Formats: sequence, C-alpha cells, structure tokens
Amino acid sequence: MKIIDLGATNSVINVYMSQLRDVCQQSHRALFRRNLQRVARAMAYEVSRTLSYSEKEIQTPLGTKPVPTYDDRIVVGTVLRAGLAFHEGFLDTFDEAGGGFVAAYREEGTPGELKIQLDYLAAPSLEGTTFLLVDPMLATGGSLELAYKAFLRNGQPARLHICCVIAAKAGIEHLQQVFPSDDVTLWVAAIDDELNANAYIVPGLGDAGDLSFGPKL
Repeated sequence: MKIIDLGATNSVINVYMSQLRDVCQQSHRALFRRNLQRVARAMAYEVSRTLSYSEKEIQTPLGTKPVPTYDDRIVVGTVLRAGLAFHEGFLDTFDEAGGGFVAAYREEGTPGELKIQLDYLAAPSLEGTTFLLVDPMLATGGSLELAYKAFLRNGQPARLHICCVIAAKAGIEHLQQVFPSDDVTLWVAAIDDELNANAYIVPGLGDAGDLSFGPKL
C-alpha cells in the first residue's frame, strides 16, 4: 500500500487541520463540517492527478478544442455518519461520481476487544471502478476494513484510494497487512502516533461525527 501524507509538506491543508483540531473552534459545527469539506477538495485534487486521461473534442460557441479529461468511472464511498461532510467535498470535485454508503460502528472497548457492527449498505456497482473509500478517522482500521469488504458485495474495483483526515500509525499498519499491494493508495492529511485505552486517536481531534452533527444518544 502506498502512503501519501499531505500534511508532511506545507500547504493550506495544514491550516484546515489546525482549525479542525482546535478545541476553541470546535463548537462551530458548520465550520467543522466546512473544514472537512475543504480538506476533501484539496485531497481530491491530488487524487485526480493519478487518474487516466485522454483528450476529448469539446464544442465551444466558436469552435472545438481538445481537452484532456479523466476516463475513470469514480465511486466515492463513505462510512455513516462521520464521513458525510468529508464525502460531500469529494463529490464537489468529482461531480459525476457515484456515491456509496455503509453504516459501520464499533462497540466500546479496548483496541484488542473492539467489535465492529455493520447495519446498512447502499452503493452502485463497483466493478472496474476507481473507488475512493473516504472516512475522516483511521484509528484501528477495523471498521474501515469491514466497510470495504461490505462494498465488495457490489463488485471489485480496479483501483482503491483510501482517503482519511487523520490516521493513527496502528491503523496504517493494519491496512498495510490488509492491502499489501501497491495498487492501493492511502491518502492522509495528518498522521498521529497513538491510540488511547479506548482506541481513540491521540492527539486527534475528538469524535468527528459528534463535532459535525452533535452528540448522539
């Protein structure tokens, strides 16, 4: 698995990340969701540079012009509910992409005892697509692995891009075991070192779903 850490170089992504992490700004849910979208748009631009392109003849009001556009059939899949704002940013960039959704959540417990539950799947065919599996937080990697296996019920993609805002090193190591080949790419905006006793990323940013949409019962 290839790993591309966009936070390792100076760019505006780091500004968005500073606002997402800042506890003093996290009370503004609209700003939090907007920053997830902005990270997604910047990351989607980087992903777009890896796609397959060919020239198409475009009719303008005054003539024609050959323009290189991508040939990939793109599907963007996400895990409910934390991934919704992040997902929207990718669809803003790839505006003809299909969208897929799974509901996967983990029961509370230590990293070695976590149980992942999957309740819902809705997605188009993934056969032969360039599939972007987007999820803000990569902690242990267990729920993301389960989500991907659920999406595979709808076909085998040709390429897989996993896109996350923050990834813990433990989650990255897990995905490297699940996806050992170089035809899978992990894109991250930041890599954090630790998981705490409850398998939350430290320093992280907290619960992305709660910060986007409010605390859940």
